[in-house]
Amino acid sequence: MSKFRTHYGGELTKKNIKEEVIIAGWVENIRDHGGVIFLDIRDVKGNVQIVSNDSSVFDGINRESVVMVQGVVRKRAEDDINAKLLSGEIEILVDKIEVLSKAPNTLPFDVKTSRNNHEDTRLKYRYLDLRNNKVKNNIIFRGQVIDFLRKLMVKNDFLEIQTPILTVSSPEGARDFIIPSRKHHGKFYSLPQAPQQFKQLLMVGGFDRYFQIAPCFRDEDARRDRIYGEFYQLDFEMCFADEEDVYQIGEKIFYETFKKFTDKKVDKPPFVRISYEEAMLKYGTDKPDLRNPLMIIDLSEIFKETDFKPFRGVPVRGIVAAEIADKPNSWFNEIVDYATSIGMPGIGYFKVNDDMSFAGPIDKFLSVEEREALIKECNLKAGSVLFFIADRKLVNKYAGLIRTELGRKLDIIDKDRFAWCIINDFPMYEWNEETEGYDFTHNPFSMPKGGLKALEQPETVLANQYDFVCNGVELATGAVRNHDLEIMRKAFAIAGYNEKDLQEKFGGMYQAFQYGAPPHAGMAPGIDRIIMLLLEEDNIRETIAFPMNANGQDLMMGAPSTVSEMQLREAHIKIREKK
Repeated sequence: MSKFRTHYGGELTKKNIKEEVIIAGWVENIRDHGGVIFLDIRDVKGNVQIVSNDSSVFDGINRESVVMVQGVVRKRAEDDINAKLLSGEIEILVDKIEVLSKAPNTLPFDVKTSRNNHEDTRLKYRYLDLRNNKVKNNIIFRGQVIDFLRKLMVKNDFLEIQTPILTVSSPEGARDFIIPSRKHHGKFYSLPQAPQQFKQLLMVGGFDRYFQIAPCFRDEDARRDRIYGEFYQLDFEMCFADEEDVYQIGEKIFYETFKKFTDKKVDKPPFVRISYEEAMLKYGTDKPDLRNPLMIIDLSEIFKETDFKPFRGVPVRGIVAAEIADKPNSWFNEIVDYATSIGMPGIGYFKVNDDMSFAGPIDKFLSVEEREALIKECNLKAGSVLFFIADRKLVNKYAGLIRTELGRKLDIIDKDRFAWCIINDFPMYEWNEETEGYDFTHNPFSMPKGGLKALEQPETVLANQYDFVCNGVELATGAVRNHDLEIMRKAFAIAGYNEKDLQEKFGGMYQAFQYGAPPHAGMAPGIDRIIMLLLEEDNIRETIAFPMNANGQDLMMGAPSTVSEMQLREAHIKIREKK
């Protein structure tokens, strides 16, 4: 038995009354009730109240000091019971208290309300911030979710295997973190953007089902749902599998995990399947939030020969919002203001009157045929409003943002649901006007649908790629991998890589695939984002014990930092002056 405690204070209940106990923890609060001093002691299991017949034993003890307490558990007075605490019916009458580590009189912030402080202050003193109950519970929750995922994968016959952290730099879509080699002058390691190549090589090595809780490293700017530098994913791969095999495992992982850790409604498998083209047309994004019932309608054909010049020969989208025609003008002005804030020159709309005539500045530009076509195509009803979005290049993006904003303002997004879909049939390539060549749109190791023959028309070929999306957040991406060297050579050649490039950039895989590579497929659910959604946090950094700040700095440890001249010399590095 530990000399520091016989029990966790936060777990004591009335069952422990009259027991002699030793607890240890931090002083969360010191309360003076008319000369009687009460201390609240916090440990990882919760809080417990302590009191002494001689309050002088508490002299000189500050909040957040670490103490060890010995005493007898007794029942609290009836008017002092705290039903919110597990230990709320009892307290400890102190026989002995020992300060193990004294905290200063003044702290950077109040631990109990630390989340109200500026994030940089919280992260600088993260060890204090972690004592906050909500922050602590987030990290405990994270551990529970990861433990559940591990057991779920093992239950489904996957083997956990660790892949290297030091590897070779390869063009996989984001900036690498590079590490100079001391032993090999002028050469560098790279931190893996993902275990992509290694997990495929495990398939070549004959491991049928692999997974790991994988750290991934990308030098990308932080945002609300993306942390700078390092993130974690549940990486898995399967031999002799196609996309349907991966879908079934993915659906099982997400459904069982979300059912376990939320009381909200979770869509049951099979999840809705939506092609990339359909998603962009109907939702304006490849990450659609299906909780929003509003749909985008393609009106381009109706206005193909219109006399209204802003719509003529330009992609036009419409969004119908039912029964809002009686909203005040100020409400519609806010939509117009939002449209201009995202880069649109404005947004057109009209209201549908009771007699099915239209009210709005656009109406006078419409022909009788266009009005009739809009009523039919958009299923317009009296009291509804039709919003128009037109742009030659960004019509899908703008329409998607307007759809989301309307859903928010109308409060029609179902907040008590986790709505799932699988986006598939991504285009394999996109045309880069600057380089006048094709770029991969997604994972370069994906198998093109239709194989070698499909690559004859790069602009139309679809990749066997898929994303799992929940409530407008991409939670996993994956693909059926390209295991055929002939197809791989052609696929990379279209994107500007010759065979020599393949050998240099992806030498390990290129060589391995010459020794018998099985068909394989997989994906990688993002752990940080899963936990962010389950916790209903707006910022992904709230799910991580020691995150970088939004600017890519560890303010607590002082990273990034300078290193000594000797360290630079050993790594054969000379720093150039910044111009």
